[in-house]
Amino acid sequence: MKRIFIVGYMGSGKTTIGKQLAKSLSLSFVDLDAYIENKYRKSVPDLFAEKGEADFRKIESRMLEEVAEFENVLISTGGGTPCFFGNMEVMNRAGTTIYLEAHPEDLASHLLASKTVRPLIYGKSREELIPFITEHLSKRECYYKKAQIVYPIDRMMTKDEIHLTVCGIEEQLKRRSTK
Repeated sequence: MKRIFIVGYMGSGKTTIGKQLAKSLSLSFVDLDAYIENKYRKSVPDLFAEKGEADFRKIESRMLEEVAEFENVLISTGGGTPCFFGNMEVMNRAGTTIYLEAHPEDLASHLLASKTVRPLIYGKSREELIPFITEHLSKRECYYKKAQIVYPIDRMMTKDEIHLTVCGIEEQLKRRSTK
């Protein structure tokens, strides 16, 4: 039985890397946000707007505990998931956690290139985005750094760069399993 949780700031590549890593390791892939949306039949931004952050985070925590029972799975979490209700500890007990660590400048580039609409940063220019990410990341990083593996992410714009990242993470997982 294997469970891997990927955590990190939005735009760090949790879903992109997670899907490729899951495929490479022959694991099922679960995106926690998509799981929540399927369960509640509403988008995460709609749930967030309708229920407020506090109630959304309670839902997210319950759904995390649910998927943490799945076997042979790689779970990509939301950027805020590790920061509430001891969720990081839940993930560390249930499986292996990986933090995709990226610099604010790289995150801004990824987010600006992304097709995903993110209400938190909607309409922000690159000049506004970098200080916003820097401040927000500084508040979350203490949770992210509780991950069992911290993997630095730089550029991930090409398939080759994504492939190299997946191979690097696999190597870290192998080293960890032989300890």
